[in-house]
Amino acid sequence: MQKNIFAADAFVGKTALISGGTSGIGLACAKLFLAGGAQVVLVGRDEERGRAALMGLSAGKHAHFVSADVRRRVDCARVSEETVRVFGTLDVLINSAGIYAEGALDDLAEELLEDLLATNVKGSFYLTQAALPHLRETHGNIVSVASDAGLHGNYLCAAYAATKGAVIAFTRSLALELACDHVRVNAVAPADVLTPLTERQFSPLLPRAEQLREMAAHYPLGRIGSPEEIAAIIAFLASPAASWVTGSIYCVDGGLTA
Repeated sequence: MQKNIFAADAFVGKTALISGGTSGIGLACAKLFLAGGAQVVLVGRDEERGRAALMGLSAGKHAHFVSADVRRRVDCARVSEETVRVFGTLDVLINSAGIYAEGALDDLAEELLEDLLATNVKGSFYLTQAALPHLRETHGNIVSVASDAGLHGNYLCAAYAATKGAVIAFTRSLALELACDHVRVNAVAPADVLTPLTERQFSPLLPRAEQLREMAAHYPLGRIGSPEEIAAIIAFLASPAASWVTGSIYCVDGGLTA
């Protein structure tokens, strides 16, 4: 019987496929899975960023980058097949690719809505769909990155919140659908995390430190999160320590939703 512990070697012999793996939470996940003995495949649209991420990981043959757009079903199918071709197995899928946008509904352009839906919702659907045959074989698991906005909504954030709410409903429903296949499905719901996505929200007209302090003031713990803190929860959910956890949405938000 497998020990129910989150050991340092929890992912030896496993392969993790990580969308949005070239920066932020996805890249932090890659580092943690590699440290646990896994092989990782990073997915991103930017080849230059992908090469830089691989160089930063310094993982040699244990890490691989695939340039792909999760908004395209054909790309997701190619990513899944290449993962198995390169490493022979697919055990963990991390749906981390996502974009953020805010603004009043009155001003929401059709193009922006389509991009939010295609990346945050369809991307998770397509990549999961492509990975499922392999995850069924390995009794693997899926962890998606949702958001606190998908749980309670945010001011001037209706479209983004709706896409992350969809990820949460998708996670819960798919967990029931795949339980008979022994494939676990969970999600994390982070609040503000210091990633390139968050950095792009800062105004160039105001001091960065001042904007960080203002953002942190909303949190009971007095600060925003780090990608590594989110990755730690994702790694737990993907590990044998969470072998009886499925359909769960883990809030990782410094007490914001308490």
